[in-house]
Amino acid sequence: MKQKLRQFTLGIILTTLLISVIACKSTSSVKKTKVSAAHSNWIEEHFQTEIVNIGLEKLGYQIEKPIEIDYPAIYLSVANGDIDYSVTDFEKTRQEYFNNVGGEKKLEQLGVLVPNTIHGYQIDKKTADKYNITNIEQLKDPKIAQLFDSDGNGKANLVGCNPGWFCEIIIDHHIKAYGLEDTVEQDRGQYTILLADVITRYQQGKSVLYLAYNPHWVSTVLKPDQDIIWLEVPFTSLPESLKNITVKDTTIEGKNLGFIVDNQQIFANKKFLAANPVAKHWFELVQIPAEDMNVESLYIKDGENSPEDIRRHAKEWVEKNQELFDSWLEEAKKAADI
Repeated sequence: MKQKLRQFTLGIILTTLLISVIACKSTSSVKKTKVSAAHSNWIEEHFQTEIVNIGLEKLGYQIEKPIEIDYPAIYLSVANGDIDYSVTDFEKTRQEYFNNVGGEKKLEQLGVLVPNTIHGYQIDKKTADKYNITNIEQLKDPKIAQLFDSDGNGKANLVGCNPGWFCEIIIDHHIKAYGLEDTVEQDRGQYTILLADVITRYQQGKSVLYLAYNPHWVSTVLKPDQDIIWLEVPFTSLPESLKNITVKDTTIEGKNLGFIVDNQQIFANKKFLAANPVAKHWFELVQIPAEDMNVESLYIKDGENSPEDIRRHAKEWVEKNQELFDSWLEEAKKAADI
């Protein structure tokens, strides 16, 4: 009996030691792993990256300083393994970038970082009410288009996107699809600089036409239904890579805005994910509400835009959501045991 008891006790001890060794090995491998991230010059993405990185730090990873790369090069960097992950992906809108660098063979899209992001065309409410403008197709009329002519060439100036961004391609497509080539032109450049000009023109009482994105600080300065309105489109039409998108995908609250109502998500190098199941599960769990992104975007617009500011904002966001954040961490840790 005593012999059996000793054998049983020894078995328990050995099992406990084995579990401890496995746990230590898992923790050790995480702590030795460096993680690199990249975002574009859209500073809000830096904020999102910092939140994700704070979680990775808590999980034991060593975090390298995030770097700035523009689209679509950021996808190539992650596909090649030069960068491990980025927060810059969208479930549907940027599928072409994703596919062009190897798609699911090299990359994986994970979770829902920010749900229900919206793009669309906005004009000031005063002009909309005065001329009964509700649909971008009405800009076929040269008289309507000239209301938004800011450079004197007779065409409406539609404030658009940075060169190379996919929204630039969609706007060009819309101008052609809706028969606006003779009356509308897209202004391209640094989006934040272009928006500053939009706000100045609005404050001067001039008509404005621009691509809006939510979440973004612009919606806290020019408020929908109060200062501006969303324009509808006559029908859903998108580039060939998005040919399967239907009117249902581009409609929100009964309005067809012409752009996909999308989810922002993380994408990562497939080899990195295979070697780091804890990081992978963390990417699947972390989520930031659009309302919180609007608040952060306004902080940035008001000058709190240094790397130190962004890091502080991220820490404050974590503290405000500590209980939920900690629950994600505990859930992510479970992936080490799988």
